[in-house]
Amino acid sequence: MAPTFKLQCHFILICLLALRGESRYLELREAVDHDPFPHLAGGASPKRELEGEPLYSRALRCVDMLSLQGQFTFTADRPQLHCATFFIAEPEEFITIRYDLVSIDCQRGDILQVFDGWILKGEKFPSSQDHPLPTTERYIDFCESGLSRRTIRSSQNVAMIFFRVHEPGNGFTVTMKTEPNLFPCNIISQTPNGRFTLVVPHQHRNCSFSIIYPVAIKISDLTLGHLNGLQLKKSSAGCGGIGDFVELLGGTGLDPSKMLLLADLCYPLRGPAQMKVGCDHTVLRMVSSGKHINRVTFEYRQLEPYELENPNGNSIQEFCLSTL
Repeated sequence: MAPTFKLQCHFILICLLALRGESRYLELREAVDHDPFPHLAGGASPKRELEGEPLYSRALRCVDMLSLQGQFTFTADRPQLHCATFFIAEPEEFITIRYDLVSIDCQRGDILQVFDGWILKGEKFPSSQDHPLPTTERYIDFCESGLSRRTIRSSQNVAMIFFRVHEPGNGFTVTMKTEPNLFPCNIISQTPNGRFTLVVPHQHRNCSFSIIYPVAIKISDLTLGHLNGLQLKKSSAGCGGIGDFVELLGGTGLDPSKMLLLADLCYPLRGPAQMKVGCDHTVLRMVSSGKHINRVTFEYRQLEPYELENPNGNSIQEFCLSTL
């Protein structure tokens, strides 16, 4: 695996756990080991809160990742100046973050900001091209808005909090919950293997599905509205001049707009389209004009180590491995 993105995530340890597919395991194990409520240790998922039962709760670390609904408290034991919490839900869910209690000193330089998406080493997901809001509006600063925006909802299945707390004993408590998203757009997968159908119904927007692993990906169904009843000849210029198409991107960072275009599809499939991508980060991105209902179904699995060492067939790997 190319080292660039891995080194970024070594810098933020909990992100490395997420990229290795361990965030859900970490949260589940903590729920079982430390939470007193028996439904968390039984067969039911901790994400499904039962009526009348308290939410799962625990303390936050300075750098942390959360994939379960619950109430989380950060209390500084010393000045903590560079902290972040990454939230991730299921693909078909929004995230809501509610401030329950805040005790910080904004005048002294404390910070508490929610970001709509993830940002890591200056790279954002979703990219500025794909998010419905300008970047400045994706930050919600507690020191500016106070509790007038007590509850904040993400635009996709990931969000994060940046915070800085100088005084020991100060901190905050937030509750994370999820809501259904009927037409998910811009998703980070929690798992290295899966199957998903991305649907964009008459909306002028771009949607990316992010897999932070080297994967084999197979597109089994592609429905673009402009293809209905048409037989088009493929242009050597690719799909850039067509309003509705799908891109396959690869790279070593988080931002899809900075990744390499590996393939694009804007014409009828004559069978499944598949490719092995040896990049740390693989993105399937759908660009929609808003004139049609567009749909793409695909499945993906993490590449085995031997597949990375001995690439063959329809494989894209050299670009990623040469980026150090």
